[in-house]
Amino acid sequence: MKAISYSRYGGPEVLEYGEVRDPKVGPDAVLVKVRAAAVNPVDWKCREGYLDGMLEPVFPVVPGWDVSGVVVRPGVSVTEFAVGDEVIGYVREDFLSRGTFAEYVAAPVRTLARKPRSLSFEEAAGLPLAGLTAYQVLIKALQVKRGETVLIHAAAGGVGSIAVQIARHLGARVIGTASEGNHAFVRALGGEPVTYGDGLTDRVRGLAPEGVDVVFDTVGGDALRASVNLLAAEGRLASIADPDVLEYGGRYCWVRPDAEDLQRLADLAEQGVVSVHVSDTFPLERAAEAHRLNEEGRTRGKIVVTVEWEAEDEDEQAGATGY
Repeated sequence: MKAISYSRYGGPEVLEYGEVRDPKVGPDAVLVKVRAAAVNPVDWKCREGYLDGMLEPVFPVVPGWDVSGVVVRPGVSVTEFAVGDEVIGYVREDFLSRGTFAEYVAAPVRTLARKPRSLSFEEAAGLPLAGLTAYQVLIKALQVKRGETVLIHAAAGGVGSIAVQIARHLGARVIGTASEGNHAFVRALGGEPVTYGDGLTDRVRGLAPEGVDVVFDTVGGDALRASVNLLAAEGRLASIADPDVLEYGGRYCWVRPDAEDLQRLADLAEQGVVSVHVSDTFPLERAAEAHRLNEEGRTRGKIVVTVEWEAEDEDEQAGATGY
């Protein structure tokens, strides 16, 4: 099958488009014909080798953990999905090798949920990792309650934009940091935007003089340090970007695949509670450009890589690739 892969750590230039080994489908997995795969900062961090101490690479590595697509073959013990089902997944395993920037991916059922019918494949591909991160941090780690004030950093980004929507759904007031050009976008999501940089603490205090009940940090560094001074008494703090949050009594969170959480998130999208903004799309062969753009860190919503297919029967597609 065609895929993007890399055989050594490095910059976007190590990504190659070409033939790779077809994935084998285990008993508890399904073969998914990929329609779209979203780019996340963790993808290029893995590619650069920053997570080498955590995740063993099996080269060549196919990057990507987010996917939307169609089931073309269930594993022998799978009863949850059938051929033709449209699915989304946060397809992360405990090593780096079989990612989603490919024509097909073998996805464990523990990583999958049914695709929201209200979302396109491109939009749906941007939901799993970012959405699960927002869902698990806000609902499980921080336990946001109705009437609380929540500060979300990088509120226009992939995780932040979904976090704003979930927090609003929970009944919270949301203040979100964003560049001036993204203020209207954050307002449209239901948040109250404030600008990054010098004076951030004063700007947030102007909106919440008594401090905020909850801070969801997706940036780290200065944003995290400023957040500590913005918390109200008994306020709660979590970061997905900076382990120094532990020194301030907060939670350092790492998203995990969870089929039940993902299905609840998909249901929220189906109900119109959560939407996904896709800022840019690239064909599979141009995935290196998508990585470069994501590394710049100025994305509104999600960057998505798409896989083009001829309109033909799913079984014929699977048969043509030897499955």
